[in-house]
Amino acid sequence: MNIQEYFARISYNESHQDADLQTLTVIFQRHIRAIPFENLSMHCGETIELDLQSTYNKIVRKKRGGWCLESNHLLFWALQELGYDVCILGGNSYEPAEKAYTAEINHILLKVVIKGNSYIVDAGFGGAYQAWQPLMLISGKDQPQVPGIFRFMEDNGTWYFEKVKRKHYIPEESVPFTDTPEMGNIRKIYTFTLEPRHINDFQELNTYLQVSPDNILRKKSICTLQTTEGLYGLVGWTLTEMKYNYMEDVDLVQFTTLTDEEVEKTLKDKFNIVLENKLVP
Repeated sequence: MNIQEYFARISYNESHQDADLQTLTVIFQRHIRAIPFENLSMHCGETIELDLQSTYNKIVRKKRGGWCLESNHLLFWALQELGYDVCILGGNSYEPAEKAYTAEINHILLKVVIKGNSYIVDAGFGGAYQAWQPLMLISGKDQPQVPGIFRFMEDNGTWYFEKVKRKHYIPEESVPFTDTPEMGNIRKIYTFTLEPRHINDFQELNTYLQVSPDNILRKKSICTLQTTEGLYGLVGWTLTEMKYNYMEDVDLVQFTTLTDEEVEKTLKDKFNIVLENKLVP
C-alpha cells in the first residue's frame, strides 16, 4: 500500500509536509469527490472484507467506492501515514422512520487532533448529509459549509451531529418547494462518544449489514458522490443530481429514472465506476 498511489486515486498532488488543517481539508475534499459512497458489492454478489489491504485494493486499485467502514478506514490509514493524530470513533445513525437512533453502533467516523483542537472527519456518510470540510468538535456552534449548516450538541459525554435542512427546488414538480423548513428543520444524523475504537470492533457490523434483510443497504443499491457544486446519487434506477444553493437557501434537485443499460453507463460517466460483476439494482 502506497500513499502516492492513494494520492493519485484522489487526484491530490500538492505538498503534504505539514499535518495541518489546510492539508487535511484538501485531502478530505479530494477523497469525497473521487471515492463514491457505495454498497454496490452487495448487489453484485461480492463479499465486503473489512481489512485494510482488501479495502485499499478495492478503492485505490480497482477505483471503486465503499461504504463508511471502508472509506473512513482508508482515510484513517492515509492520515496516519501523513503523521496526523487520528483515531476511529463509532456512531449510531438516526433512523427517520423510527424517529430514533439505532441501539447498536452502525457507523464509523474519525477524530483528528491538530494543535490541541479536535475535528470530526467523516468521508463515509454520502448523500446530502456529507460534510465537505473537517468540523470542529465544539458543542452548540453552527458550522456553515456549502452543503448546509452542521452542528454538534454534547450531552453528558454523548455527541449529537445534525444539519439544518434547506428547501429543495424540483423543476418538474408543480409545487415549487418541498421540504420547507418549519419547526422541524433540523435533520439529526448520528450520535457518537469519544471512546476510541479499532477497526476490528466493526467486523460483526460489516457481516451483519451484508446479511440482514431489513437494513436499507440490503434493500437498495446506493452510490453517491460529492461534486464541486453538489452531488450525484444513484439509488436503484433513480439518478438524483443536486446543486447546492441554486438560489438563496434552496438546493436544485433533479431526478432521472434510468434503464438497466443506462445504470451501467451512468456509473462509468458520473461515478467513474466500472463493475467486475453484474449489478442487480
